[in-house]
Amino acid sequence: MNEDNNRNINPYEEEEESSIDFGAIFAALKKQIRLYLIIVPIFCVLGVAYALNQVNYYTSTVMLAPEASTGGASSMGGLASLAKRFGVSGRSSSSAQDVDAILPDLYPDLINSVDFKTKLFEVNVHHKDKNDNMPYYNYLLKYQKRGWIGELFGGPMDTIKVEPVNPFELTKKQDNIAKAIDKNVVCDVDSKTGVITITVTDQDAYIAACMADSVRGRLQRFITDYRTAKARRDLAYQTKLYKEAKRKYIDVRQKYIAYSDANQDIVLESVRSKLEDLENDMQLKYNSLTSLDQAVEAAQAKVQEFTPAFTTLQSATVPVKKAGPSRAKICAVFLLVGILLATGIALYKEDQIKPLLGLN
Repeated sequence: MNEDNNRNINPYEEEEESSIDFGAIFAALKKQIRLYLIIVPIFCVLGVAYALNQVNYYTSTVMLAPEASTGGASSMGGLASLAKRFGVSGRSSSSAQDVDAILPDLYPDLINSVDFKTKLFEVNVHHKDKNDNMPYYNYLLKYQKRGWIGELFGGPMDTIKVEPVNPFELTKKQDNIAKAIDKNVVCDVDSKTGVITITVTDQDAYIAACMADSVRGRLQRFITDYRTAKARRDLAYQTKLYKEAKRKYIDVRQKYIAYSDANQDIVLESVRSKLEDLENDMQLKYNSLTSLDQAVEAAQAKVQEFTPAFTTLQSATVPVKKAGPSRAKICAVFLLVGILLATGIALYKEDQIKPLLGLN
């Protein structure tokens, strides 16, 4: 019986012996208070220095709502080619609703594509109240603040050199600028509502708003060009045929008028026959011209039908307050790291790591 009682009691005694002694841990930390007085102030200074080195940045946001498409099969074909180009796969369906279901998902891929980002190189920007128009590429290359550490220890800023942009093979400098644009320009699409949100971040509040509006406009034109590509080709072809038919009609009409005036008083059967032939030819050319004129109008209507409309829910505005950085949070993180480091070293010196982890 005594042995059984001892067996029942021993586990509790072992648990008590292995419990964490918070008094010993607190005493150990108090004994190493000098570590805190050394490490924590150092991390506070580092945190303040790092926080002051961060450059203020601003964000401007644009929100769009695209209309539902009614483009049918032609719209589907243009969308499929667009998706294929940017490596996005969509559902295969003949209904316009299915086409619209995948359209918003393409917008972030379009903005992240090299073709789209390199097109932003040429957007003209300028600081507020200054006539210093420059391409966005030059602005990112030359006029980005680097913080006081970068100014003291960083090398000189790159000189601006105009280089032809080839999206297939970017230079190292162009690739760096494209990566910077990739971070600065963000597009999100709400899968439920289809609302497109474009956010542009920049060190200059005015330029952030200008670029947000430019990206919105270019995205709309980019999508419109793809959605109406086939319809615009058809319109160009029908217009070409119409102009050619009109030229032929004018030529045959002038021949008819000239021949009729020259033989006005002649009643020969050959003259009548020739006039009838010219009149019939003129009538055929006129019928063809009328038919092509209707075809051109139909092609114009189709371009309009396939042109997507976007409702601007929120326009680009110049932000009043900075979006970051939060220097107070940066200092708090450095302070926390300093405290944790000092605590770890103190526990290690006082041999309190293993008891704390329950390894004894």
